[in-house]
Amino acid sequence: MAILSEVEKHYGKLKSYINGQWVSSTSSQVYDDINPATGEVIAQIPSATDDEIEQAIQSAQNSLSAWRDVPLRDKARYLFDLRGKFEEHFDRLVRVLVQDHGRTLGEARGTVRRCVENIESACSALLLLTKGEYVTDLAKGLDQAMIWEPRGVFLIVTPNNIPMHAWSSFVPYAMASGCPVVVSPSKVDPVCMDAVFQVTDEVKGSPPGLVNLVHGGGDVNQKILAHPAVKGIGFIGSTPVGQKLFDQAGKLGKDASINGNGKNHVVIMPDCNVDAVVDGLKRGCFGMGGQRCLGSDNLLLVGNSYEAVKDKLIAASGQMKLGYGLDESTQLGPMVSKKGRDKVVQYIEKGISEGAKLILDGRNPKVDGGENGFYLAPSILDEVDIDMHIAREEAFGPVVNLIRTKDLDQALDWINNKDNYGHSGCIFTDEGAVARKFTMEADVGNIGINVPVPQPYAFFPLGSKNESALGVAKSRIDSLRLYLDQKTITARWA
Repeated sequence: MAILSEVEKHYGKLKSYINGQWVSSTSSQVYDDINPATGEVIAQIPSATDDEIEQAIQSAQNSLSAWRDVPLRDKARYLFDLRGKFEEHFDRLVRVLVQDHGRTLGEARGTVRRCVENIESACSALLLLTKGEYVTDLAKGLDQAMIWEPRGVFLIVTPNNIPMHAWSSFVPYAMASGCPVVVSPSKVDPVCMDAVFQVTDEVKGSPPGLVNLVHGGGDVNQKILAHPAVKGIGFIGSTPVGQKLFDQAGKLGKDASINGNGKNHVVIMPDCNVDAVVDGLKRGCFGMGGQRCLGSDNLLLVGNSYEAVKDKLIAASGQMKLGYGLDESTQLGPMVSKKGRDKVVQYIEKGISEGAKLILDGRNPKVDGGENGFYLAPSILDEVDIDMHIAREEAFGPVVNLIRTKDLDQALDWINNKDNYGHSGCIFTDEGAVARKFTMEADVGNIGINVPVPQPYAFFPLGSKNESALGVAKSRIDSLRLYLDQKTITARWA
């Protein structure tokens, strides 16, 4: 099968994007962006200076009134044109994402398609959901209206696992709402965001400063959020980091949409279609290297589904082809970073020390040409107890825990009470009543019925809850509640 070429072997020293211009940083703090498939450095990234942060925020603030004065239909045209540019550069964005993050071509194509869908959703939100309300004659000659107004500048922080998708879950909706943004990507794979801004830069019709890009991670994020002109934050990443930013926002009286960690479960009932389950679990548990919010690593196997699924899952998982994602035949790419890989290995070893049995060991795979990459093959841990550390904390890697479960009630009790996360829960069953009970009683925000990854479409919110989501709004279309404020007008003309 075809092996696609890299867009660039090395992207040089990345620049910030401020006030509609690419700006070289004067920072002495420079770090490397590494291709996780090869271990090669593909870019240098300077951490933004205080002056560069101030410039980005001021340019965003200056664009607020200018963007507000742009007619609605012209804003819509801008977003439609942005969608067109994503389609035009679709292949380039896919290959950059594979090279910088490590996912497969199929996964990267799916991601860029999700970006396009979010832009489309933002277009519809601009035209339909930003309309206000108007009531006549509340009293004689007295009319009243409610209009939506943009709150102001927002910080958008994107993670290393879904850099482009996270951008599209917040930024197009901010544009539609009238809010300028300063985007701060993860330090692990910022070339992805550089590519997104190169595409955005080609779109005409917005004032300079509507979208800005700076690099640097944690310290930079805190400085931006603390700025008086910044009204809030949209964040996807780990719960500890998100909680810290959420607390900072709360102390400053600012709004937040925080998407954090999860511990997702798949309940497998005895009446399931075993072959469909196993095929789905390869994507739901190992897809994107297990590095996604709605991926699952706890399999709650009810009754005799344990015997039916176990051996087939081991066989199917062990046959997945590892490699560089630019190879069309690759089924599983590397972890995004060495740190992430090492953390998953520690997780597996923690499970073994707790008494779990490693029945498929993916810790030391052999990958031709990938000797310096951050690869992990699928690992399966058996005889896992629900109270083990590995059953309560997210692996965030290609790892599955097999957990024998008595019945659906026990599975629901474990899902609802053994941790305080709430991203997703899935069930495989042919019984409608069982699926409905699971839907109504599982204390999670995204439910999957006979699907391994319950990914909401762009015009639905990511319905996560508990410690998996904090703040006034969820991401995607629900983020309009983050960006928009209400104003009422009461008028008497007679």
